[in-house]
Amino acid sequence: MEELPIGRRVAYWRGRRKMSQQVFADRLGKSKSWVDKVERGVRRLDKFSVIHEIADVLQLDAQLLLGKDPERRPESVTCIDQVEVEEIRAALERYDSISTFFRPTNSLPPLAEIHKATNHAWLTFQHAKYGVLARALPRLLRDAQAADAHYTGDDDDAQQAASLLGQLYQIASSTLRKLGEHDLAWLAADRSIAVSHRAGDRLLTGVATCRVGNALLALGRSRAALEVNVNIANRLAPADSRSSTPEQLSVYGLLLLQGAMAAARLGDSATVRDLVNGADEAARALGENRNHYWTCFGPTNVQLHRAAAAVELGEGRTAVETHRVIMEDPGFNALLPERRAHHLLDIARGYAQFGELEKATEMLLEGDRLAPAEIRCRPVAHAVMSDVLRRTRGTPSAPVAELAEQMGVGV
Repeated sequence: MEELPIGRRVAYWRGRRKMSQQVFADRLGKSKSWVDKVERGVRRLDKFSVIHEIADVLQLDAQLLLGKDPERRPESVTCIDQVEVEEIRAALERYDSISTFFRPTNSLPPLAEIHKATNHAWLTFQHAKYGVLARALPRLLRDAQAADAHYTGDDDDAQQAASLLGQLYQIASSTLRKLGEHDLAWLAADRSIAVSHRAGDRLLTGVATCRVGNALLALGRSRAALEVNVNIANRLAPADSRSSTPEQLSVYGLLLLQGAMAAARLGDSATVRDLVNGADEAARALGENRNHYWTCFGPTNVQLHRAAAAVELGEGRTAVETHRVIMEDPGFNALLPERRAHHLLDIARGYAQFGELEKATEMLLEGDRLAPAEIRCRPVAHAVMSDVLRRTRGTPSAPVAELAEQMGVGV
């Protein structure tokens, strides 16, 4: 990238952000012709103020556009900066089945240490500490990749190494998807399926399928996301609830819920209803909220997805009604922060759909108190805040204005 002209770098990052030239131009307050000339190198970018405006729209460090290494943000900053994203990308580009032969085996951490670090990474994700997670992920991925390449065959060590790498790919995929890095999220999820299969764990492969479905959905491939989730759910479907394990019920139910979200994006309310009802049956058989295979699956999570699917269908009032029922469920407050804040973001979208803008900002503020990164880092949250501010008459309240500033959304 540092060897490309600045116009080509602008074009590259615009493409990564899935913006057309017209959308990009509108956000900059320029013409499409101006953008085209910049990207082709016909028009020079020689004003730092303009470069910084472009960087703001593309949500990246201006140093990247200048071909320099971006400055790291302070450790206390909630969100992930472009440095972390590029380091995760570099880790995903490694092929340690070859490079491991050039790494001394005594430099590999013990599998028990990688296992402990992987569990900690899952908890870090579920507490929505994305900045902390992103700084740890590149090293964790490199260690797990090397371990997976080192331990070969069908013995327990080889299967454990594959399982740990598969889980770390899943964590990377989910984190990158939240940040809008959908292509990378798809790559990491796809890697997870292959590695999880080698681990000999059908349920881990099933959860990896959910990550692939989520990445496909984020890329606008709703039909493919629906099909992949439902197909694998059918293969993992329990013969009956009495003979199935809690782990099987959890993974099966999660696949149905993710399929429902894809169906909602397609506007297929009948399929949404069928899939959510199927997940509800699995949750009732499970009996309580659990976190098997890091799924957070259970009766409460089914209700959260029922509300989220309503938002995707454009039925904001239905989502809010479901939310009010959820708030009476003691299981909601027992959920981990990422799940609760994610739900509040969904309900903010629901309120905005029928013009309850003050309620929408209340949900954003409450979500920010629970898990700041879930609100401040996600492009979808930025879109909600921007929409609410645009439609709000008068000056927003001080807390809303402060949150908007912290999110980088103009008031």
